[in-house]
Amino acid sequence: MISNFEIGIDLGTANILVYSKNKGIALNEPSVVAIDTVTNNIVAVGTEAKEMIGKTPEKMIVIRPLKGGVIADFNITTEMLKHMMRKASKKGGFTLRKPNVIVSIPSGSTSVERRAIQDAVQNAGAKKIQLIEEPVAAAIGAGLPVDEPVANVVVDIGGGNTEVAIISFGGVVACHSIKIGGDRLDDEIISYVRKQYNILIGERTAENIKMEIGYALVDHEELLMDVRGRDLVTGLPKTISLSSYEIRDAMKESLLQILEAIRATLEDCPAELSGDIVDRGVILTGGGSLMKGMEEWLSHEIFVPVQLADSPLESVAIGTGRALPFMNKLLPTMK
Repeated sequence: MISNFEIGIDLGTANILVYSKNKGIALNEPSVVAIDTVTNNIVAVGTEAKEMIGKTPEKMIVIRPLKGGVIADFNITTEMLKHMMRKASKKGGFTLRKPNVIVSIPSGSTSVERRAIQDAVQNAGAKKIQLIEEPVAAAIGAGLPVDEPVANVVVDIGGGNTEVAIISFGGVVACHSIKIGGDRLDDEIISYVRKQYNILIGERTAENIKMEIGYALVDHEELLMDVRGRDLVTGLPKTISLSSYEIRDAMKESLLQILEAIRATLEDCPAELSGDIVDRGVILTGGGSLMKGMEEWLSHEIFVPVQLADSPLESVAIGTGRALPFMNKLLPTMK
């Protein structure tokens, strides 16, 4: 058992957050790595690497080594973690000499995927590692009383997946995890603009569109945005105007799948806890929960109160840091 943890890590598909017990959130950077394909050396990590997406010369590639909350490229993930932990140690006031680490993992991950995460963190310099499921960490980070006999419903919409869980007495009562998150919504926007306008846009442009005019609510005040991309017919740059109604239609299928995962989890809830959900409602965490109209839309669809956590982007990372008193109840020790 990690009796004296030093850092907590939210190993997200879109962002990696490092929580230090001394300083709180010590690092929050994109899970992106730029690599020189000639030498195989890492050129940039995090924010610096993300700014290079779609702008690199031929001999350089920018990749996300994490997909759907799990490791897609083990070696690069390990190197990325080394860089991130080194950077976080300067801000977070902890030593890099074999720190004890608590790491969040998707609830739907397999034993092989969990072992890969554990090995990567260990290779990056950790001494002891404890794993905690993301929705549980999100609930703790959102300030919910997870160790009490009441239903705590958390919907964590991340970059690679969405986790929905009902937590009571320190354990997961019901849970659903789907491989749909912010990245899938970005891909759908790219696909829509390509099909509808014959315009090719990049990942960062799609993300900006989602953040600026993306709406979960069907009925909303229309927003417009000018978008630049490459015309696939002429090959020349072109500017088009997009409506928030169009973007809502483009994201419709994925939003409905997220809704279906929430409904399926609520259906699995024991009758005794159902009353708590009506009273206490649902808490939203993760970057995807920040989409305009998400609270109102979900509340209208599932007929229970829905509210945003105080720090939705940081809830999982904060939860890993505050999880220590609950660890005996939540998960077996991983050495």
